[in-house]
Amino acid sequence: EHEVEKMFTLKPGRLPQADVKNIIFFVRPKLELMDIITDNVLREDRGRSPQRDFHILFVPRRSLLCEQWLKEQGVLGSFIHREQYSLDLIPFDGDLLSMESESTFKECYLESDQTSLYHAAKGLMTLQALYGTIPQIFGKGECARHVANMMIRMKREFPGSQNSIFPVFDTLLLLDRNVDLLTPLATQLTYEGLIDEIYGIQNTYVKLPPEKFAPKKQGEGGKDLPTEPKKLQLNSAEELYAEIRDKNFNAVGSVLSKKAKIISAAFEERHHAKTVGEIKQFVSQLPHMQAARSSLANHTSIAELIKDITTSEDFFDNLTVEQEFMSGIDTDKVNNYIEDCIAQKHPLIKILRLVCLQSVCNSGLKQKVLDHYKREILQTYGYEHVLTLNNLEKAGLLKLQTSGRNNYPTIRKTLRLWMDDVNEQNPNDISYVYSGYAPLSVRLAQLLARPGWRSIEEVLKMLPGPHFEERQQLPTGLQKKRQHGENRVTLVFFLGGVTYAEIAALRFLSQMEDGGTEYVIATTKLINGTSWIKSLMEKLEPAPF
Repeated sequence: EHEVEKMFTLKPGRLPQADVKNIIFFVRPKLELMDIITDNVLREDRGRSPQRDFHILFVPRRSLLCEQWLKEQGVLGSFIHREQYSLDLIPFDGDLLSMESESTFKECYLESDQTSLYHAAKGLMTLQALYGTIPQIFGKGECARHVANMMIRMKREFPGSQNSIFPVFDTLLLLDRNVDLLTPLATQLTYEGLIDEIYGIQNTYVKLPPEKFAPKKQGEGGKDLPTEPKKLQLNSAEELYAEIRDKNFNAVGSVLSKKAKIISAAFEERHHAKTVGEIKQFVSQLPHMQAARSSLANHTSIAELIKDITTSEDFFDNLTVEQEFMSGIDTDKVNNYIEDCIAQKHPLIKILRLVCLQSVCNSGLKQKVLDHYKREILQTYGYEHVLTLNNLEKAGLLKLQTSGRNNYPTIRKTLRLWMDDVNEQNPNDISYVYSGYAPLSVRLAQLLARPGWRSIEEVLKMLPGPHFEERQQLPTGLQKKRQHGENRVTLVFFLGGVTYAEIAALRFLSQMEDGGTEYVIATTKLINGTSWIKSLMEKLEPAPF
């Protein structure tokens, strides 16, 4: 409707053929993308008529460095418009916003580059302009402190930004990812979390192996199986997915079989429809029933794919070791399972996740344990990974135990991070999302709502970074008078990424009968352990010999 002819993804080489006058590049300000654009522009056929005009839009900010680079390549003059499109927070679901900036954690903790924190603060200011000033800001961590300071400063510098909108949010909680390094390293055990762990969810889409989704026809013997991966969109608009996404995977099967019975019973109704009115009513429900049936078929297939993996011996062994570390068993010595995995050359990311998990659960490893792991990893996977190990150390994921004492048990006991009697079918605590481990970040949010952080001062001091509270004055007449039984709304902003399991845990808290707080989640990026460790890995090309 806006007369856009075609949309293409950015790739090197000639631009695709299209009979248009204007070509607009929508890009993040990254140098490697500038090289692709340069290539596109230089290969453009100058002799053709009509000539095509180029425009470039940087998301979310213009970058002098990128423009300088395009200038050096001699293509900056080809762009008629050079603008920025400030897209900070992108809504992914009714209660979820993300900036989708995958390098935030690395930039903040390894490169001391706080650009993305500025974007986060900008995004929060936009949110306040739309939904009213948030009266209370709580935070924990260095980055959280920076973002809060920037917000307060932006408010001071734009006195006109004081709006008269009734505030939707009561509280903003800013949390640094490095306050809780443990949660993303563990394997998520919710339905959505496992889909992400195994197949990776990109911007709410997942690509799955197509074999399970081929329509089964009688007598063909499946000779022409599809080869393209099956692409599905996952969000709460789909009724069934909204119901099962945040459940522990062990509780998904029973829901699917119940649904199957309901749907087949609904289709059976057609035999009982006698009168014209009944038939008409049945026909009017048909589209909804067919959508429900195909949705059920898809999720049954996905659940089967996941079950093949979760019932494997390797998955079980890996999970057992994770749970031993998280409950504080044998975290201070070299682990046999990790040694075996290295010897069998399992994927490096899997090894790094386990070693980092052990380090975090032991407040760092003893010198000889750390050296042993490093030596084994470098000798098995190659010395080019020495930079990756260095990055993990800088980020605090893999470190030496300096003070000689392990704070993790104290934190675990005070915050009740490990629950032995976890109910996966009808959970009564957030620890169901990891079958026993309650995500530390979400526990902090839960305790902030009730009884408040004063009750855990000692533990907060053990976690990295400052904790603070700021109040923003509201214009008179906008202070909330809460009706009895009305919920508070808290926006939790994860700086450096959040996992689907943490989101599930926060949704669980929102739905609790006596909770009294609803949560909306914002983050710089949706992550899992694999994508997170990958963002910290250095690619070193071995020298050509």
